[in-house]
Amino acid sequence: MKVLIGCCGFPVSLPRYARELSLVEVQKTFYRMPQRDTLRRWRDQVPPDFVFTLKVPQLITHPPSSPTYRKARLQIPPEFHHRYGFFRPTDEVFQAWEQTLQAAEILRSPVLVFQTPARFSETPEHVDHLYAFFSRIPREGHTLAWEPRGTWHRETLRRIFQDLQLVHVVDPFKDQTLTPGFVYYRLHGRGQGYRYSYSDEELRELRRLLPATAGEAYILFNNTNMYQNALRFQALWQETLANKE
Repeated sequence: MKVLIGCCGFPVSLPRYARELSLVEVQKTFYRMPQRDTLRRWRDQVPPDFVFTLKVPQLITHPPSSPTYRKARLQIPPEFHHRYGFFRPTDEVFQAWEQTLQAAEILRSPVLVFQTPARFSETPEHVDHLYAFFSRIPREGHTLAWEPRGTWHRETLRRIFQDLQLVHVVDPFKDQTLTPGFVYYRLHGRGQGYRYSYSDEELRELRRLLPATAGEAYILFNNTNMYQNALRFQALWQETLANKE
C-alpha cells in the first residue's frame, strides 16, 4: 500500500512543511483560485515527488448563500445565485472546473477533492446534477474524490461512486469508505471537532482502519494539531513498515 500523510492547508511555511511531509491538500483553491504565479512558486518550493491535492472551488459545490462565500469576499449578484454551486450544469460551474484543471496542471495534483455542504443531501435534483456534471467534465487523468456531508442512503452513494468513478472521502472515525481500493481520509477531530489532538491510541486505531485492499491511501489531518498529528502518524507508519522488513 502506498500511504501519503499530510494536512489540509499549510500549518507552517511550505519549505519547512515539505522537509517533513510529502502531501498537502490545498484549501485556498476552495475559497478563491490563487494566481498562477503563486501556484508556480508553491510547486518550485517543494521536491519533485511532493504531492499537492486540491480542494475544488466552492463555486462548483456550494451555493452563494453559503457563509464561505462571505469569508472569501465573493459577491454574486442575487439574480445569478441559481447558476452556482451544487454541481449545477451551468457555464459558470464548468468555467470554475476549467480553472481547477489549470491549477491542477501547475501543481501536478493527482487528486481533486469535492466537499459538499450538509444542504447537498439526497434529492432527485441533486443526483441529476452529479450525473450531469461528472459525465460532462474532462478529467485529464486526475482522480476525483467526493466528501458528501448531507444525508444520503448508503446504497445511493455506492451506486454514484461506482457509476461516476469517484473516490469516497471520509473521516474514518465517523464513517467507512465505500471505495476501499483507493483511500482518502480527512480527519476532522473527534468530540470537540477541529480543536482536537489525536492520542497515540487513536493514531494506532487509524492505522488499523486502513483497508488491506487499498492500493493508495491519502491521510489528511484537519484539526488544530494537524501538523503534530501528521508527523506522529507518519512516524508510526514508518515504524510499521520497518517491522515488516
